[in-house]
Amino acid sequence: MPKKNKKIKKNKPKKKFKLISLKPEKVNYDKVRHETSVDQSDRQVPYNLRQSGPTKVEMLISTRVRKSPYWHLSMKAGCWRATVYNRIYHPRGYVRPEKGGAMVEYAAIKNHVTMWNVAVERQIRVKGPDAEKFVDYVITRDATKISTMRGRYVILCNYKGGVLNDPVLLRVADDEFWFSLSDSDIGLYLQGVNADKRFNVEIDEIDACPVQIQGPKSKALMKDLAGDQVDFDNMPFYGLAEANIGGRSCVISQSGFSGEAGYEIYLRNATLYAEDMWNAVLKAGKKHKLMVIAPAHHRRIQAGILSWGQDLDHETNPFQCNLGYQVSLSGKGVWEKKTDYIGKEALEKMRDQLRNGDKPYKLQLVGLELGGKPIDDYANDFYLISNSDGGKPVGYITSPWYHPEKGTNIAMGYVPYEGHLSATGFPIGNLGKKYKVHLPKKYSSKAVDAVVVKIPFTQSFNANTREVS
Repeated sequence: MPKKNKKIKKNKPKKKFKLISLKPEKVNYDKVRHETSVDQSDRQVPYNLRQSGPTKVEMLISTRVRKSPYWHLSMKAGCWRATVYNRIYHPRGYVRPEKGGAMVEYAAIKNHVTMWNVAVERQIRVKGPDAEKFVDYVITRDATKISTMRGRYVILCNYKGGVLNDPVLLRVADDEFWFSLSDSDIGLYLQGVNADKRFNVEIDEIDACPVQIQGPKSKALMKDLAGDQVDFDNMPFYGLAEANIGGRSCVISQSGFSGEAGYEIYLRNATLYAEDMWNAVLKAGKKHKLMVIAPAHHRRIQAGILSWGQDLDHETNPFQCNLGYQVSLSGKGVWEKKTDYIGKEALEKMRDQLRNGDKPYKLQLVGLELGGKPIDDYANDFYLISNSDGGKPVGYITSPWYHPEKGTNIAMGYVPYEGHLSATGFPIGNLGKKYKVHLPKKYSSKAVDAVVVKIPFTQSFNANTREVS
């Protein structure tokens, strides 16, 4: 294994961010390998740990993948790269590398206000007399505690306790809920759950597409957009409101995927009225230095916000990815949801195993600070983690990025679970434990030192339950 790197330098901010490379490193595909030493024996389909690096291919734009109502507007705003999310093309970069890349977008969300095209958050509506009963059955939290015109971050689990989706759930009426999806198409699943029509509800995708308004100037911008239609000064976290933006009907939520102050605007009949709402935001945003950017994964990593398919999937249970509070009513470790829900039996079994000191899974999600040159872009691979003395990999990084304020790289990743419980009874990482992380050559020619630290790395503007539980 590569030799040891220098010790990690912590809490020494770097005033200037320096670009690493404008060109992708060359990959010898004859030497590409799939790591099999990481213990994933509790999974049916292991995470893909093939270390392939950047791949020089062009994404095919076709009719099999949906273009959102905002797609052409993102192109006009300068989008130069995209991925696929929920079978919709998803903008993932506006500022090109030679002009500063993602870190320019980071500066915008930290200092001003940004707009994101997140129409990929498809809206699945559950409506009818049994809407609350149905939603309560498919989510782990108590749906009866969600008031009308409030939202909540929720999870849906399968019968094994694996997380199928972690959407934002909007209750827009007593008998109407919207699932604002992460990257797994849960709409067909929900229809399947109710295939026997035991719940009197209709389940359909609706033409409501969100944008996110994120950054310290987001409230000022929203006030300019909505005027006196919404009392933003007294709007609670995950509070909902109705408003016309650009003359079009929208639902507004105080929420977001960044950890910064922010809102989401859900435009009804988005296929017809995308330009009206989008252009209204651009016009009002000029005086606030609004920038259209990609979803700020550098900032969501700081906040410890998970990305489905990257930090968790359907074979990941809530306990191992810091979502244990989602299977209790209060977030304080108290299991008080008495009604049945999908996955309850499996999750309660895991709870009991954890309390008895058993290990119901192999790997635990932890926060890491690590060395190397600043990681300034999305990872091509799940970077591998070895023990501090080297040897074969035992875990992997899911979400890495550079933290300018800390002056170090940070990451979320999975390492062997050692059975430590928090004061509230939920598993936590072994803080201070050291590892080695194998980064691409452009960030380090040898394995770098890493240490387990608390998540979040930077507290959110609106503290999440996981931060205070």
